[in-house]
Amino acid sequence: MTKQHHALASAATLAASFFAGTFLAGTAEAADAPEKKGWEHVASVGATLTRGNSETYLATVGINSSRKWTADEIFLGASAGYGKNRTGDSDNTTDHYYKAYGQWNHLFSEELYGGVKVDGLHDRIAGIDYRFTVSPLIGYYLIKNARTYLAVEAGPGFVAEQFKDGDSREYWTARFAERFEHKFSDKAKVWQSAEFLPRVDEWSDYVINAEVGASAAITERVDLRIVLQDTYRSEPPAGRKENDLKVIAGIGYRF
Repeated sequence: MTKQHHALASAATLAASFFAGTFLAGTAEAADAPEKKGWEHVASVGATLTRGNSETYLATVGINSSRKWTADEIFLGASAGYGKNRTGDSDNTTDHYYKAYGQWNHLFSEELYGGVKVDGLHDRIAGIDYRFTVSPLIGYYLIKNARTYLAVEAGPGFVAEQFKDGDSREYWTARFAERFEHKFSDKAKVWQSAEFLPRVDEWSDYVINAEVGASAAITERVDLRIVLQDTYRSEPPAGRKENDLKVIAGIGYRF
């Protein structure tokens, strides 16, 4: 598949996830603002193991935390994955990554807020030693009620990254993003997010990150979940492809 086709596929993922979120949000009934709570944490784990003609192992772990006050919000998250495939006498690492993020928002009104987001990534298979991004932002809740929110964000950003081949880059970027979540009930929800980060002095050099997920509770604290994550880097390290797509199925524990 050509680079242009990869870009179109990633853009289609971005657009589809946004419009799906907007459609679901539009169908949600308005409700009172959610009750203020303390910290909320969700730890998740997923694993795949095969034996036979090939031996495959894949494990993922993650944790997401959030807290909301009257005029402030904090979102934190970290995840890691490792995978290996063995065919005959050959061992191949199929996944090896760590990533984390943090976002703080201060609400100027019920809908308008400002804040900053920081995230970091190491992905051995994608050839990324590290990528750090710092993004001040201004955001607005287009929809905000007890079951549904849809927020859009924009602002400048600074990226520092180093690749396995020794190439390193530091540059300013713009950031355009949106976040969506809808709770069908206290036991089932869907969520989605997407962001576009073009380099300000060369807009053909950009990163797109998108995520779509769903979870359904099986006990008061345990749920089953499936998450699709897509990262598109228009100018990847040498020898790497532009698009990285992950589908993660696992179990989450809320506490």
